[in-house]
Amino acid sequence: MAENYFGLTDTGRVRDNNEDTFVAQQTANGLIVACVIDGVGGYHGGEVAAEIAREEVIAQMDRTRGDIISGMAAAFKQASKNIYQRRKEEKELESMACVATLAVVDIETNQFYYAHVGDTRLYLLRDGSLVKITKDHSFVGFLEDSGRLTESAAMSHPKRNEINKALGFDMAIATDESYIETGQSPFLPGDTLLLCSDGLTDLVDKEAMTRIVTQKTSLEQKAVELVEAANHAGGKDNITVVLVQNDKTSQKTVARMPASPVKKKETVNKPDTIISRTTETAAAPQAAMPAAVEVKRSSSWTLIFGLLSLIFLGTTVWLYMQLNGKQNQQLPLSDNAAARQPGAMQIKLQDAINSVEGDTLTLSDTAYKTPILISDSLTIDKDTLYIKTKGNIRLQRDSAYSGPGLILNQTCKCLVIDGLQLQDFNIGIALQNTALELRGVQFINCMQPVSNAYLFNNDKRITAKILRVSFRADSLTTAKPNGNK
Repeated sequence: MAENYFGLTDTGRVRDNNEDTFVAQQTANGLIVACVIDGVGGYHGGEVAAEIAREEVIAQMDRTRGDIISGMAAAFKQASKNIYQRRKEEKELESMACVATLAVVDIETNQFYYAHVGDTRLYLLRDGSLVKITKDHSFVGFLEDSGRLTESAAMSHPKRNEINKALGFDMAIATDESYIETGQSPFLPGDTLLLCSDGLTDLVDKEAMTRIVTQKTSLEQKAVELVEAANHAGGKDNITVVLVQNDKTSQKTVARMPASPVKKKETVNKPDTIISRTTETAAAPQAAMPAAVEVKRSSSWTLIFGLLSLIFLGTTVWLYMQLNGKQNQQLPLSDNAAARQPGAMQIKLQDAINSVEGDTLTLSDTAYKTPILISDSLTIDKDTLYIKTKGNIRLQRDSAYSGPGLILNQTCKCLVIDGLQLQDFNIGIALQNTALELRGVQFINCMQPVSNAYLFNNDKRITAKILRVSFRADSLTTAKPNGNK
């Protein structure tokens, strides 16, 4: 048995069958393959789905050469297809699926690659700090990752076992590039990867896991102690862990100026961020000299013109920021708001939003049988809200109204909308610095479905990353109950 990777799975203290499985092995070309798979779909179905995924991961990784991430994504896509086809063939397996986290480690180059779907997890241990790499594809995971729920609150949340992505439920994974979470990062000497199922993370917090994996013991002993910790906390689910360690000796290196253009890896490692990017380094300091000489040869008029242009640009930016800073920080509700009187159905819906207890509002088409005519914006002030619809519920713009259908005020930090329809709005949803997730939401004849205003302090330096949004045509939500996943 290799000493730098180890896997272990346990049924737990409540279940009488194990729907988890794992991969912990080395390929012919020296890569370490680590994978944790958690079956979903009842007593028998979860085990079948997990085994289908396991076999496909092993087969695909054995034949993958070159682009490792593409090979990992191909394994997940094919596994999902195989599970989906098997579901259609056998009625008793019609609800089966699985979630999985896969890591491929190249010790020689000090790199690891990962692919992930669902709520199994990947952690990186470096310098005594355990960092969560993957995001949970669930409503509760979304709240936790966005900072709206603490770890302890997420562990005890009644919806913690509801997931919105899995292998085998539908064929969206084949066309949606964002369905599979993938990435690559340095794996330095002394680093350790921990892959695990929610049977561990629902019962053992990160602090306790860190204490165990930082002990100076073997990977096998660490895996055993992690499983024992989950069982000691109740063992309500199957528990699976896989550990991989870069056991090479760390060596100090001396930086030298390269003699020719090379690619170098710049790694930014903060407590909750692992970023790897490639930049090009200049061949030698002398490479910059021609540009400097060229500047000296340019005419004085060109220099003066350039300085004037910079002054003009700086003045324009300053004036814009001054004017922008004086604007009200709340979005305007709409024009001529006082002249409009919302209808009874809109008032009823606004009251339901304002008075909902907890973080979930369920709207049924038995209570809203006709489209809700919107003559003034519906506003959401709650810190966190999940709006879930049953049946077809539609918000439709009144012909005399030109404002947004929904406005998320600054007090609303996280909103999930599931299944709502919005029709004929100039702007369907208007928000500011808010985390928004749409599931099966339909925009009908809306000029601008979503408008997001990012508000920054006008006198502060800002470091921000505006993420690209990916869209898909449908959505998935499935529950992993405490009895049978």
